[in-house]
Amino acid sequence: MIESSSAPVPTLPPHSLLVFLLQLAVLLLLTLALGQLAARFKMPAIVGELLAGVIVGPSVLSHVWPGLADWLLPKDPGQMHLLDAVGQIGVVLLVGVTGMELKFDLVRRRRLTAVRVSLCGLLLPLGLGIGVGYLLPSSLMPGRTSPTVFALFLGVAMCVTAIPVIAKTLIDMDLLHRDVGQLTLAAGVIDDVVGWFLLSIVSAMATAGLSSGTIATSLLYPVGIVLAAWLVGRPLVKAALRAAGRSPSPAPTVAVATLIVLLGAAASQAMHLEAVFGAFVCGVLIGTSGELDREKLAPLRTTVLAFLAPVFFATAGIRMDLTALVRPTVLATACVVLAVAILGKFAGAFAGAKMSGLGRWEALALGAGMNSRGVIEVVVATVGLHLGVLGAETYTVIILVAIVTSLMAPPVLRVAMARIDEHAEAEMGLAGPNTRDLASSPSASV
Repeated sequence: MIESSSAPVPTLPPHSLLVFLLQLAVLLLLTLALGQLAARFKMPAIVGELLAGVIVGPSVLSHVWPGLADWLLPKDPGQMHLLDAVGQIGVVLLVGVTGMELKFDLVRRRRLTAVRVSLCGLLLPLGLGIGVGYLLPSSLMPGRTSPTVFALFLGVAMCVTAIPVIAKTLIDMDLLHRDVGQLTLAAGVIDDVVGWFLLSIVSAMATAGLSSGTIATSLLYPVGIVLAAWLVGRPLVKAALRAAGRSPSPAPTVAVATLIVLLGAAASQAMHLEAVFGAFVCGVLIGTSGELDREKLAPLRTTVLAFLAPVFFATAGIRMDLTALVRPTVLATACVVLAVAILGKFAGAFAGAKMSGLGRWEALALGAGMNSRGVIEVVVATVGLHLGVLGAETYTVIILVAIVTSLMAPPVLRVAMARIDEHAEAEMGLAGPNTRDLASSPSASV
């Protein structure tokens, strides 16, 4: 007879809990302070939230006060995984809330524009990134990495767009309700879906080689998630939200919406896709269900935007180590890759917008929004480092691109959007009858 152990799982050690609580407290304090400072300079809060992580991480604190850095951010993976878990919940819920707020009437009317902007903004930086990958010094490639795989991976890193960063930037600048902001977000959705497809294929090349089975799996799983969500998930989501909405309290609606987003994220993660993909699909299901009382979601928005999302962006900054840039080769590589990333994405999105008949300021706004790489590129870089495709130096370079492009978007967006008024949006065919209603609704302040 086999005896099963009845001993309970050990609880979190007191010291680990203390460090975790202080990590959260320090990051929240810094994100709040630097977010407010960024706001005084008319920059979105995400700028300060990313810089908070850079300051606490190895780029600054490890050199200024090594003892405190080692205590606050120990090298123990288990300790850091606690902080990562909070950040992952933050990004999953942020993307879910973003999906709830997407205006699909605009996407349907301007779907060709979104596709043109997205494809041009994908293909040009992808091609340029692959070309640069072949030209970079071999010393920056890990010893066993194929130059072709390295070049393809760099191309994928250059072409992605970050839905969380775009959403947070538009939210902080109160542009999410504007139709150009919605079009930017719609094009970003297409970018991310294609980007994850490409990432899965290149990752397969780095591990098991390229095969028809690998390609089929990476393509069919996302399609399967969307079909299952529409055919099976949609009626279930409507029924759950209808039941939750009967209560006068917002708690059941918040709990049900959070549960749906988390289950969607878990489903896509189980299929070896990124959790944010499933979270976004479920957010869209919630927002288009017709059973959602958006005012009852206000507590969820507040929790995500004031606590979870700042922690996530701070953890993204922690992973960066700027000391690698002291090497001339790495610094030159960073400048070249950054220039290619900015030029390729800007030019591609701008060209797609002009092909659709948009004005130069609308095209400039779309280019600025699509240029934000942010945490999605951080995920791509992390995957590359784990697979051995990227070394420590190229990882830092790609993270630098993610941060710099996210910092660039707000000022360019502000300049462009200041020159686009309601009449211009109407002339573009973007402004819909509910634009003003959406702008004044609680959902516009997400």
